[in-house]
Amino acid sequence: MARRRKGRAVTGILVLDKPVGPSSNGVLQRVRHLFGAAKAGHTGNLDPLASGVLPICLGEATKLSHFLLDADKGYQANISFGVKTSTGDSEGDVISRASAETLDAEKLAAALTQFLGESQQIPPMYSALKVDGQPLYKLARQGKEVERKSRLVNFSAIDLLRFQSGVVATADVNVVCSKGTYIRTFSEDVAASLGLPGHMSGLRRTRTGPFDLAQSVTLEALIETAEGEGPESLDQFLLDPEVAIGHLDRVEISSSAAFYLKQGQSVVVRNAPLSGMVRVAEAGGPFLGIGVVLEDGRIAPKRLFVDSREPAPL
Repeated sequence: MARRRKGRAVTGILVLDKPVGPSSNGVLQRVRHLFGAAKAGHTGNLDPLASGVLPICLGEATKLSHFLLDADKGYQANISFGVKTSTGDSEGDVISRASAETLDAEKLAAALTQFLGESQQIPPMYSALKVDGQPLYKLARQGKEVERKSRLVNFSAIDLLRFQSGVVATADVNVVCSKGTYIRTFSEDVAASLGLPGHMSGLRRTRTGPFDLAQSVTLEALIETAEGEGPESLDQFLLDPEVAIGHLDRVEISSSAAFYLKQGQSVVVRNAPLSGMVRVAEAGGPFLGIGVVLEDGRIAPKRLFVDSREPAPL
């Protein structure tokens, strides 16, 4: 017999502005506790030293989390030139120095353009990527370094926002990149292309898929609202889960077709797309979830939402 989850059956997506300091899992658990939610999951880890957009899926919205994990991300990175660290960020020990006094904004801007488009990137040792079941950062803390396979990444936008010259020069850079891109590695690679040591000295995620900072809410605001008005008051900050898959075609089906789809059966939908995944909604009713178009044109259920108004199975 399945165990019923404790907590509210609340569904939606919260765009959290994660603060610097706690881990992504730490703020996830705090948010879940504040909402009193039965189920929650985040959609892409942010290191403790990073801040910014961390979409948190609650309830049935967790079924869509992998779409946000796979989505492009936007970041504002602060890069320091002239100092290399053991971790590639400001938390590591300094392992090399060189004066960056000859670096200027024009040289840096020219170097940044070389990273636009697709390229191969080697993940850093200080990362959660696993090799033989062991996270790389655990091996790195033991002084070990193992061979890592390079991965294809894509930078669709790179913009230099600010440059400050000096023995240690600094710059703020906006980037939009594909999933699995390490900005620490990007920072080191940019510095290396200029013949300098370098590291990422700050990071703020500005966007994940369709969600950005303009839609975000701080942890402090959540705590203040929950303490003053109770867990249910936090539902005002939740976004419609369907927004996460807005890039998929939307089809509406009749109530009778919706009934059969919910039973796991494929249904005929007129004027549906010829292939791929689709958003499915009942005409004049709720969003039902994700379907997939079969070769014969019918739509089969792929990830459907459970109506929270219906009793959950025991």
